[in-house]
Amino acid sequence: MLRRTVCAGALVAVLASLTAGCAQVHAHTAPDPHRVSGPLSDIEVIDRDSGQRLPIYFHRGRHYVAGTPGARYAVAVRNRSSARVLAVVAVDGINAVSGERAAWHQTGYVLRPFQQYEVRGWRKSPSLVAAFEFTALSDSYAARTGRPHDVGVIGVALFSEAQPPEPAALAPLSQSPSPSKRQSSDTSESRAAAVPRSAADAASAQAANSSLPQERLGTGHGRSESSVVRHTAFERARPQPDQVIAIHYDSHANLIALGVIPRPVHERPLPEPNPFPGSLGYVPDPPRR
Repeated sequence: MLRRTVCAGALVAVLASLTAGCAQVHAHTAPDPHRVSGPLSDIEVIDRDSGQRLPIYFHRGRHYVAGTPGARYAVAVRNRSSARVLAVVAVDGINAVSGERAAWHQTGYVLRPFQQYEVRGWRKSPSLVAAFEFTALSDSYAARTGRPHDVGVIGVALFSEAQPPEPAALAPLSQSPSPSKRQSSDTSESRAAAVPRSAADAASAQAANSSLPQERLGTGHGRSESSVVRHTAFERARPQPDQVIAIHYDSHANLIALGVIPRPVHERPLPEPNPFPGSLGYVPDPPRR
């Protein structure tokens, strides 16, 4: 079977057509409050404007981060294993490499043993990406391309390798790493099977969204940035992922409104005003003489 592949430095993106229909493996929260960990990888979300790792909150079975509108961000993936792994990265239900509706069987990034890599944007070519940036849902890449239904979640599906990789289809291209972390890559081509929400979930989500103080956040199609990649090959050990991590996101104010982030004490709502504060319900006895 012919495989197209893409690699950024030591990170390789693989375009392959394998069978979908995978069972999700739930990740466990790491002791580090800025990281979600599983057996194959650690995932972090980094605010690129501040350089800070965003705190990750756990609420009702989901992980959340609070984004700042207008800020660029990256999805940092660290391979915890001693073998290569394939990370299929999706943002707002869209494959970050191929740009189509995301599915587990699609293209992703191959990481060397114990390597960490930052995925910073939508891949536009072997040398350019469009930066991920937090923006209003209506201005998100997903909404602007007619796919707003899954805005607000980052997903990473990890696959172990079946056998040593085949020789690279293209010679490696150089990539200039930053002093601390490398630049990232994305490109996309997807045929995805999304799990539909139940009617109850959809109704509760709609009710919650109607009470949010701000428009929900999405991920925009930001400015072009240099990110050189090359081709490689990767064969999955099995069609289903060994690990799937999902991190939901929204603005800080909206996550407070949803109960994900505790409301500061000084911001706790005041008691409801009473229209008849002096009413005791019945006529009291007069004072004793």
